[in-house]
Amino acid sequence: MQTTTRPASLRYQPLFSRVASQRSRRRPLLFLFLLTVVFLVCGHGDSGAEVVTQLPGAEKVVALTFDACETKTPSFLDETIASFLLSENIPFTVFASGKFARRNAEALRSLAASGLVAVENHSLNHRQHMERLGNDAVVHEVIDCERLLSEITGRKPRFFRFPAGNYDHKTLRVVEGLGYQVVHWSFASGDPDKRLGPQRLSQWVLGKVRPGNILIFHINGRGYSTGEALPEIVGQLRARGYRFVRLDAVLVAP
Repeated sequence: MQTTTRPASLRYQPLFSRVASQRSRRRPLLFLFLLTVVFLVCGHGDSGAEVVTQLPGAEKVVALTFDACETKTPSFLDETIASFLLSENIPFTVFASGKFARRNAEALRSLAASGLVAVENHSLNHRQHMERLGNDAVVHEVIDCERLLSEITGRKPRFFRFPAGNYDHKTLRVVEGLGYQVVHWSFASGDPDKRLGPQRLSQWVLGKVRPGNILIFHINGRGYSTGEALPEIVGQLRARGYRFVRLDAVLVAP
């Protein structure tokens, strides 16, 4: 029986076609893989951008920080809080917005002159979603507040806290590009809640606190039970061996 041998080029054509077909199907997957790698690399290229929520090291220290902001309703410095901390020789940090600073300029100037208090930047108008602003508007919020606080306290702020803690990567990079280190908090105290009495506030904070925590309260009249709760919180933390530190005494400038 006579057999016909097909040319090699024809004999292997189906195999080549299958391989080519498989390769063509793999190309989109390869492209997606490479695109993902590029995205990950580029997305983390600004790895320096970070929000500080914890002090470095394992030492038993905590940083007391207070937001002093104002929006539509006039706000004033809570003298109960300030007087207690100053009388106890406790260093603390106040993040002040521009509106609050204008209304409470003398009080902030006095705090800064005490040597125990650092007044830091909390934006000019306390817009709660700065991530929705354009870059120019973000710069305006930061720099105009900086100028105001510098004029009042005689010291340029080092740290920035976003209103309500809202930000995105772009906004964070803009603020850091202005020379600021962004500092938020380790956990929310919840002190703007009118339903949270001094005992519950103390129990909550003392139950959550850990070495190196950055605590947040309000010193603008909206920390409704903070003035009453602070003596208990401070006393208990001291009894546990904690020390109180100011942010600029612990955090190294970037």
